Amino acid sequence: MTTLPLVLQILRAPHDAARLSAADWDLLIRQSRRANLIARLATALAPQLDALPPAPARHLASALKIAQRQRLATRWEAECIRRALVPLGIEPILLKGAAYLLRDLPAARGRLFGDVDLLVPKSQMAAAEAGLMVAGWAFDASLSAYDSRYYREWMHEIPPLYHQQRDTALDLHHSILPPTARVQVNTAALFDDLLDVPDLPGLKVLAPTTMFLHSAAHLFHEGELDNGLRDLFDLDALLRDFGQDADFWTALVPRARALGLTRPLHHALRYVTQLLDTPVPAPVLQAAAADAPAAQGLLDACYHRALMPVHASCDKRFTAAARAALYVRSHWLRMPAHLLTRHLARKAWLRLQPPAEALKV
Repeated sequence: MTTLPLVLQILRAPHDAARLSAADWDLLIRQSRRANLIARLATALAPQLDALPPAPARHLASALKIAQRQRLATRWEAECIRRALVPLGIEPILLKGAAYLLRDLPAARGRLFGDVDLLVPKSQMAAAEAGLMVAGWAFDASLSAYDSRYYREWMHEIPPLYHQQRDTALDLHHSILPPTARVQVNTAALFDDLLDVPDLPGLKVLAPTTMFLHSAAHLFHEGELDNGLRDLFDLDALLRDFGQDADFWTALVPRARALGLTRPLHHALRYVTQLLDTPVPAPVLQAAAADAPAAQGLLDACYHRALMPVHASCDKRFTAAARAALYVRSHWLRMPAHLLTRHLARKAWLRLQPPAEALKV
């Protein structure tokens, strides 16, 4: 395998930071910021922070403070969500970053994220939306009628909500992939096995196997991979933590089959082992590989490029083409051809309009 980006090398082997030159440190900080991994890097290097050169140490110490501030803010945001929804008989499920944080998982250490994701049954979506709006969340004023319809008819979530005082963002989902997607998720089964959030009664998170599979599905159906390496490190951290329980490995592939997520599981296990050297039992890898795609070599070439930080030092030949190909693939996975053609044509037409005209549509 070709040389990995410096941020990936140091996150895999933090003790190697002691050998870095001033130019290396400059590159490392730049790459980690572009990959949204600066706080994770700071967490990995925290035991040796006092021995690091002063300039990079200041960047890393600042990132640790930002992560701690986000930890406090997210806990308060979760409490506000709880107050808005639990009295209505709704027990929302926190997803991804907020779930890692509120369950105090290793995946949360140094992880920065921009919004809170919630999952509720589709039958409760209208009540949840109303409850959140009463509590101060609202849609972006620039949201067009077409985009609102796009979310509500074809997607697995409503348009993003923003709190009018705190300016925090919230995504409210009724499934983890669009109902129009080529991968059909057994959404009802998502609610079968949930865990409580300590000290926040009424809030839930997905159980370990489902939490991992959701994160895998999110990454490998994503078209814009600016945070792809951060999300791959999430998968690595989840596996290293949950995998200490042998029952997790026994249940992982059967749970993926029950949910309809065997293909994203295969991708997740393949790339965490290849890029992060994550320990995965060989029988689990073999069972997951039963759903490998025919074009595995082409996908490898794309993901080995597109999962790297969006920084010139990480670009290889055909990196731009790989990112474009995965962007097209994500849309192909999300919608059938007739809807996709209509949607992309509409978006292309809007981009050609003057701003004032576009707002009228």
